Amino acid sequence: MESYQLINEKNLDQFHKMLTAKKRNGFVIIEHNEKLPYAVLSKEKKEINHPFHLFLTVLTMGLWSIVWLYFVISFSKKKDILVALDEDGNVFEEKCLSK
Repeated sequence: MESYQLINEKNLDQFHKMLTAKKRNGFVIIEHNEKLPYAVLSKEKKEINHPFHLFLTVLTMGLWSIVWLYFVISFSKKKDILVALDEDGNVFEEKCLSK
């Protein structure tokens, strides 16, 4: 059975807009393929200034600890994602498994 690709200029434009948005967000392109439109992007983990957050937590009587916990959970891991076009021409994003 033949499969017809429904990838057109509009879909490729959406793909490139998503890549640009991700790069503005701090991601770096690791792998990119234009034939099968996909890209693997990576974002390194950020260092958290724990003494500063401890100071803010004490200053706000513990309220800042919620923000501090959010930073620890979200910024302490390296993130790898795949951005691609599927067979129907839809742009999608998927998390990649990290080592």
